[in-house]
Amino acid sequence: MSFNHYAKIKRILADYPDWVVRRIDEPTTAATFSGQVVTYDHYYRVYDASGAAISYCKFQQLERFARTMNLPVEAIPIITD
Repeated sequence: MSFNHYAKIKRILADYPDWVVRRIDEPTTAATFSGQVVTYDHYYRVYDASGAAISYCKFQQLERFARTMNLPVEAIPIITD
């Protein structure tokens, strides 16, 4: 079974009734399962209701996060810096 970071985020967020996603406009990279390194010009981090970052809840692909959370992209609460 392969590791799915987005599924892990979904399990973590089950313990947080209120959370928001913040878009962070800084470059980041991610490695694919084939070893290819992909560069993104921004990333997203999930925060709890008090504004604290939730561990392991950083990701690059908003559409994939939305699909994993069974939400439309428009329903995700996003804060921009």
